[in-house]
Amino acid sequence: MKAKIALITGGYTGEAEVSFKSSAFVNSQLDHNKYEVYLITVTKGAWYYEDQNGTRHPISKADFTLPLDGKTLTFDLAFIMVHGVPGEDGRLQSYFDLLNIPYTSCDALTSALTMNKGYTKAVLADIPELYLAKSVLLFEAQRSDAANIVESNLSLPYFVKPNAGGSSIGMTKVKESIQLQEAIDKAFDAENTGKQVIVEEFVTGREFSEGIFRNAGGELVVLPATEVRTTREFFDFEAKYVPGLTEEITPADLTIEQQERAARILREIYIRLNCKGMVRVDFFLENDTDKFYFIEINTIPGQTAQSFIPQQVRAFGMKEGEFYGELIESALQSK
Repeated sequence: MKAKIALITGGYTGEAEVSFKSSAFVNSQLDHNKYEVYLITVTKGAWYYEDQNGTRHPISKADFTLPLDGKTLTFDLAFIMVHGVPGEDGRLQSYFDLLNIPYTSCDALTSALTMNKGYTKAVLADIPELYLAKSVLLFEAQRSDAANIVESNLSLPYFVKPNAGGSSIGMTKVKESIQLQEAIDKAFDAENTGKQVIVEEFVTGREFSEGIFRNAGGELVVLPATEVRTTREFFDFEAKYVPGLTEEITPADLTIEQQERAARILREIYIRLNCKGMVRVDFFLENDTDKFYFIEINTIPGQTAQSFIPQQVRAFGMKEGEFYGELIESALQSK
């Protein structure tokens, strides 16, 4: 019997557009001789499976079953490909935990924690060889005095960004104090920010992104890093999704010592945050000090053909379908 996989896409935010592309690529790479895959779209208005004729069949939210052709389908596993809410913040994970349905991503607590950049940094604060940019976490109640709080604690230039959310939405690099309040307001007003803003001192260095996953044998596997070079001021939403603005080098040009150090750090981050499945960690390598500075962790990384993780999987010598199969088998074993 083939394992029935619910490949979940969509979401409640503007990141749904990326989720549709990610899930389409995953679906194209999965071994359909081994897995029976159903693409399930999740929106605020409806959860449904769309068949080949374009007919939408609603999912029963009471037990995550699919009435189809006179039968009621149950699923062996949820492959979560929803970026942002509710796939990356722990909501779907909590739902599947209640139903005892295994899934490919981090659990609910880790997902919720890692969506909060400030809280994540607090957990990672004492990892050997990992450095954290000096930062201030701002709450809505502090909004009117936010600029004063930042300037009393940090030195220019700053990165101002929502403390939750993804795809670098609402992020600004601030070079002069006069720009600060506008940047803070932009971050507070961005979609799904949790009404918190984090401001960090700018780190001058090379930017990298690197994946790590647990395979079906239980081994933690660190993928080759990708270096990100952009013509933009920083790696913002446009740099991520507008062709030609960014150069991505996989595998990155790092020394053997730097590769080994990054791998040690990534394994410690993965364990410290109790991660599951695949995650991607973004970091800077500071120019003058050769120190690795943590930027953020992504627990549902993008999976288009051009995304970092597929690039790294290919550079590692694996086919994407084999990689996704490892994630599925690892998650099924945890049931």
